[in-house]
Amino acid sequence: MIEALIAPVTSLLDKFIPDADEKARLAHEISTMASKQAYELAREQISVNREEAKHASIFVSGWRPATGWCCVCGMAVNSIFVPLGNFVCALAGIDVVMPNLDISEMMPVLLGMLGLGAMRTVEKTKQVARD
Repeated sequence: MIEALIAPVTSLLDKFIPDADEKARLAHEISTMASKQAYELAREQISVNREEAKHASIFVSGWRPATGWCCVCGMAVNSIFVPLGNFVCALAGIDVVMPNLDISEMMPVLLGMLGLGAMRTVEKTKQVARD
């Protein structure tokens, strides 16, 4: 939304600011406003995450691992237990087919967590990780 407002604002600079250098500086500052805001929001979220991880209660600090394990369990059900159960039912002559779970809502969460895990791996390989 901010990007949609930037073009009209920078076009107004031509009318009110005669100095070309000042106009270019202001246009650059206006165009980087959205990325600065996103950066600040990310920094604030990181500080909240850090404080949550320090908490002694498992219900505060353990929600991320619990979310990861829920996603892993959903993937395990779809890739191991359902195919194995269907195979056993077929061998036993039971006419039941177990359906797969719909993990389409879990995958963005899991992929996001794995992305953070990849960053942790980079920290460990560069030997800057805290233990």
